[in-house]
Amino acid sequence: MNSIVDTHTHLESFHKKGLLSNALDAALNAGVARMITVGTDEKDWEVYARMAESRPGIIDYTVGIHPTSVDDNWESLAGGIRPYFERPHPPVALGEIGLDRFHLPKDPKEAEKKLQCQKDAFREQLEIAKSLAATVVIHSRGAFAECVEEIDRSGVDWSRVVFHCFSEGPGEMQQLLDRGGYGSFTGIITFKNAEPIRDAARLQGIDRLMIETDAPYLSPVPHRGKPNEMAYLRHTADFCQEMFGEDAESFARKTTENAYRVYGLKR
Repeated sequence: MNSIVDTHTHLESFHKKGLLSNALDAALNAGVARMITVGTDEKDWEVYARMAESRPGIIDYTVGIHPTSVDDNWESLAGGIRPYFERPHPPVALGEIGLDRFHLPKDPKEAEKKLQCQKDAFREQLEIAKSLAATVVIHSRGAFAECVEEIDRSGVDWSRVVFHCFSEGPGEMQQLLDRGGYGSFTGIITFKNAEPIRDAARLQGIDRLMIETDAPYLSPVPHRGKPNEMAYLRHTADFCQEMFGEDAESFARKTTENAYRVYGLKR
């Protein structure tokens, strides 16, 4: 079986339930040879750092403040990001960071206040990423244009920017391509009503394609609606392989090379 890389997962959920070992075994048996577990706030950063240290070459990690984790204490949290990149086993990216309009408060004034807080935290973390020349993992929900604007303004190297769980269409993908950025794709690409997302993936092309689970969320067909796990990346891979007309070996090689290049993974 050809090995593939899950470029975005959240292992803390498995860790908390005592299911991490089983989930990792299932992933490895499905050919998911490497995975990047993505930080959302300080509660998971250290957990992920230790996971990566104990399983080199299998687990890599990131640190960042997810927009829905941004609160009045975000500046203090942001101050804790840089030290991780000074460790012997540093993160492979800063993220996931960005903007999320979906989870804003219903009250318009409170929503505007929260969104401004998200933008302030996003800008600060982009500055940190720029100073570290780090790859950046972007969370954008209902805020694609605003995220692009903020990244443009920051001066971050677009060739190191990944819009994870890309759920837009070819028009938005073209904006990323024009700048040199990337979109990575979850199990959503297998959904019946996801043709615009598939069009975006085709536009980006196999030579820039990366796939992810975002586990425990967004299970691909045939597990849609159930908790996701890293092993299910195989379904997304098989679907995309057929969509691009690639054989299994070529698809695995190309997507793995893309992940290693963008995230600077060490062999």
